[in-house]
Amino acid sequence: MELEGIGALVSGGASGLGAATARLLTEKGARVAIADREGDKARELAEELGGVAFTADVTNEDEVKAAVDGAVEALGGIRFAVSCAGIGWAERTVGRNGPAQLQPFETVIRVNLIGMFNVLRFAAAAMAQNEPDAGGERGAIVMTASIAAFDGQIGQTAYSASKGGIVGLTLPAARDLARNQIRVCTIAPGTFDTPLLAALPQEARDELGRQIPHPSRLGDPKEFGALACHIAQNPMLNGETIRLDGALRMPPR
Repeated sequence: MELEGIGALVSGGASGLGAATARLLTEKGARVAIADREGDKARELAEELGGVAFTADVTNEDEVKAAVDGAVEALGGIRFAVSCAGIGWAERTVGRNGPAQLQPFETVIRVNLIGMFNVLRFAAAAMAQNEPDAGGERGAIVMTASIAAFDGQIGQTAYSASKGGIVGLTLPAARDLARNQIRVCTIAPGTFDTPLLAALPQEARDELGRQIPHPSRLGDPKEFGALACHIAQNPMLNGETIRLDGALRMPPR
């Protein structure tokens, strides 16, 4: 898929991995729609990039559908979607006060996994209406998991379960959408320099970077964006989850 001139949707695109991806897509000539729960930030970035923005909570069917429909109308269609929205929660299965709370577990699953599927299904439905391009494709979708799907740490039951669900979703979704000429891949990033980690002291950030075998530093969100763009451009990448972690394997804690 050529990125020049296509319409692309980035959910969770107002900051972090999503914002870096939106910027890189714009640099490569794509026209970008940014969907994010934080509508003001989405609009600010869209104005900077010459794109469009929509306020959308990925768990809300009506808001996601409106964002996808709006992107199709504003951009003349979408052929690429990158879904980055997600949250975290840390709690042991059994702690000092007894069993873990159920509500936070449900919330993480709803945002990270169900929200990811919500974007997937509406974006894919829009892409299915496209005419195939020169390579015979109608579209491609990238979802975001985490290495926690494979190396979940103590207290990460909710987060790891949600990200593991995305990994499990990837192949059947790709098989489902093959007849529509739409590809689906997932990126499982390691420890990246995102706003979530920006709140940590520099010493703690440096220590996290040293744990990565090579390169021994936090990942740059631009590197996530570069892989997302490569997935769009490489037609044989389909149904695959790609770790992006510098060979990091997370310890129990």
